[in-house]
Amino acid sequence: MDINIQPILQSWPFLLKALMMTILVSALSTLLGFAIGVIVGALRTYGGRFANIVLGFYVDSMRAIPLLVILVWTFFAFPLVIGHSINAVTAGIVGLGLHLGAYVSETIRAGLTSVRRNQMQAALALGMSPFQAIRTIILPQAVIRMLPALGSLCVIAIKDSAIASVIAVPELLRQTQIVAGKTFRPFELYTAAMLCYFILCYPMARGVDRLYRRLAHLGSS
Repeated sequence: MDINIQPILQSWPFLLKALMMTILVSALSTLLGFAIGVIVGALRTYGGRFANIVLGFYVDSMRAIPLLVILVWTFFAFPLVIGHSINAVTAGIVGLGLHLGAYVSETIRAGLTSVRRNQMQAALALGMSPFQAIRTIILPQAVIRMLPALGSLCVIAIKDSAIASVIAVPELLRQTQIVAGKTFRPFELYTAAMLCYFILCYPMARGVDRLYRRLAHLGSS
């Protein structure tokens, strides 16, 4: 098999723009997912039984429905609900963020509940409000314990951005498919795309792992 990288060299501005879109979609969906996850996880832990039941339904629903179905519904069906069309990028970010938020919330909840309850009781006895106790005592320990899982979720968010190609988000995989269809060089182009995803994900995974090893002792209680 002959290898020809000329299609990559000729299309690199087009593919670079697609890579930037992948980074943008991944970053914004991760921020949305983490924001949702922190709120939902905290409310399920400290918000009482009613909040736990209602938000638990959201978490279970997002984990039970395939991400592909969520993206397609967000792009094609959700505009009918709100009466306004939304572009593919927005739909991709919202769908990916909602899906990721369910998994982040479970990680947050597990981290918060892993801190011994007597620490919250001691903080309340010292006159702290529940919010102050969570922010200054519980959360700093829990975040360190959650680092490996949260790092894995960040990596998954980058990889899941490729699924947004099904709703025409111009990210790396979709644009690579376009170039491959025009040049008939799928091996070179898809290999290059695979390497791009690896370059994005591998340093993040190793960086979070190294950070956790440095800070792990601070999360013990």
